[in-house]
Amino acid sequence: MNNLEILYEDNHIIVVVKPSNILSQGDITGDNDMLSIVKEYIKEKYDKKGNVYLGLVHRLDRPVSGVMVFAKSSKAASRLSDQIRTHTFKKKYLAVVNGTDIEDSGEYVDYLVKENNYSSRVVDKKNGKYCKLMYTVVERNNELNLALVDIELETGRHHQIRVQFAYHGHSLYGDQRYGKKDLNQIALHAYSLSFLHPTTKEVMTFIRYPEKKGIWRQFKKCQSNDK
Repeated sequence: MNNLEILYEDNHIIVVVKPSNILSQGDITGDNDMLSIVKEYIKEKYDKKGNVYLGLVHRLDRPVSGVMVFAKSSKAASRLSDQIRTHTFKKKYLAVVNGTDIEDSGEYVDYLVKENNYSSRVVDKKNGKYCKLMYTVVERNNELNLALVDIELETGRHHQIRVQFAYHGHSLYGDQRYGKKDLNQIALHAYSLSFLHPTTKEVMTFIRYPEKKGIWRQFKKCQSNDK
């Protein structure tokens, strides 16, 4: 993957855009992953010998595209991880969901458990982990019976957005695990990432909207990355 899209880089962090269907981190499949791709970029750019340190502080599901930040030092990784634990690390997503009867805005509070087959499901409070998200409907496409929603995560559980929207009757378009069994690409994109720089403490926000292709083209209010 030679066309790595870099939004920002300094001595402490690097912010990139993950394409859909690329792993965040390597697994048993041996398929290409963002951690390895960014490591290789750093190794080549700075002519580094031996192993390159790169901290993975958060993940995106394989089919999901969007903005990711990696830490270039262990101190930066620790400080970014602390922000995730204290909910000062903010992630926003755009998604296309099934059903135009969804409320204009709302929040979902549920309890999730991760199962052995790498799926998650909603359970009772006693047996699950607390999860919460807030959403706002941006646009409805009545002809296709789909809605474009803007989502902010308060927690970051495994498959949280996908599971919660499916549980509440509005599965994500193209979600083959929790929604309709079709061959469409899932319409979920992490478009905004905001956090404190690990050393300067400056508030940093990075925005990258989904490419205007596939189902995203059906929504006029899905913003463009053009300046």
